[in-house]
Amino acid sequence: MKSIQANKTPALLQTLQLIADPIKFLNSASKDSDPFSTRVLGLNSPPVVFFSHPQALKEIFAIPAEKFDYKKATHVFQPLMGEQSLILQEGKSHQRQRQLMLPPFHGDRMKAYGQIICQITQAVTQQWQVGKVISINHFLPDITLQIILQVVFGISPGERYEQLKVKLSSLLEDVTTPWYSSLFFFPPLQKDLGAWSPWGNFIRRRQQIDKLIYAEISQRRRENDPTRTDILSMLMAARDENGQQMSDAELRDQLMSLLLLGYETTAATLAWTFYLIHAHPQVGDRLQQELSNLEKNAQPEAITQLPYLTAVCQESLRVHPIALICTPRMVRDTLQIAGDKFNPGTIVVPCIYLAHRRVETYPQPEKFQPERFLQQKFSPFEYLPFGGGSRGCIGAAFSLYEMKLVLATVLSQYELELANSRPVRPVRRGITIVPSENGMQVIVQAKRQSQNLVIGNG
Repeated sequence: MKSIQANKTPALLQTLQLIADPIKFLNSASKDSDPFSTRVLGLNSPPVVFFSHPQALKEIFAIPAEKFDYKKATHVFQPLMGEQSLILQEGKSHQRQRQLMLPPFHGDRMKAYGQIICQITQAVTQQWQVGKVISINHFLPDITLQIILQVVFGISPGERYEQLKVKLSSLLEDVTTPWYSSLFFFPPLQKDLGAWSPWGNFIRRRQQIDKLIYAEISQRRRENDPTRTDILSMLMAARDENGQQMSDAELRDQLMSLLLLGYETTAATLAWTFYLIHAHPQVGDRLQQELSNLEKNAQPEAITQLPYLTAVCQESLRVHPIALICTPRMVRDTLQIAGDKFNPGTIVVPCIYLAHRRVETYPQPEKFQPERFLQQKFSPFEYLPFGGGSRGCIGAAFSLYEMKLVLATVLSQYELELANSRPVRPVRRGITIVPSENGMQVIVQAKRQSQNLVIGNG
């Protein structure tokens, strides 16, 4: 590792810098070195090496899983997601869970979700009034949470639905603040000193949510309805090669993982996309033209196949990826990546954010240019908004599908305009980066008359 520049700042300070402003930290650390070595996992942090070069990423994703320890590198997620989470699994356990979880997120299965996504989006936004200034940031988390509760959890609006919605949004609102999220990086702070203590408060709120989730799983097992198409029902029906189903604990942990990876993250990506579309009127005009050319009563599937809408979502995910990094992995035995040797205990981190800003791959990388994706196909080591290799995001196709439908539903109903021209700052929120509040103030200019989307039960 002699050729790799190491950050000399004390480990504690590096960790706090990363928590406070990860983009600033990554931009600064990558100025003179690629890859570069840091210590950002608390007081006793091992070396954490960030990579962004396509060849290095290709090599990392090709390294057999047994060469890495994933659990030790992702332990910060355990209190929220649980021990059985797919994110924390390794080897055969990871393969088994991934095989059980893949089917609901691909192919024809997703068609069943399109109408629900459009309906929820329309219901949340129907109160918008022409001439009013709204903060779009406030509406998007509500949309994405309801989509998860109805499509993933399969819970219909009612008492349990409302309880989960309130408790989950409240907990996630808190754990995404810099102070609260720092608890997960520093195990000594994880002490249950009663309901009044930060960690004690977290534990009790998590228990309340778990009680509701386990009650839903129990009810679903009793009902055993084979006609249900929600993701929880499909996970419950799935069998591994030995005919075994997921346990209640596995189901709970997968639901929490899908929630944490698909709630705030998708809402943040949508917020950035709405901002970028309206900050670049030529993009908005071209997108609006494409939507208006849809056949009357177009189904969700037709909408998700629109080429410019797809390019807009892809470019937004390039400029502001859902996550800044792929799943970290700890080296078990000495290995080589891009000619450098790495010792056991080193944490290897493929960096999505920096890969998407390589000038060699993306000329003028800071510019928002959806046309890039109409003109060129990028390799999975150049463009990786959902990670890559065997640890790539299992819900990638679903997330992109959801993005397109929410955007199309809103833009087909309302004409929006940014309320001010002040620059938007990226702000850390939990595991993702959201636009600062001032940038997401929009004026509802008009309600569109033409409506080509099918949002009813068509």
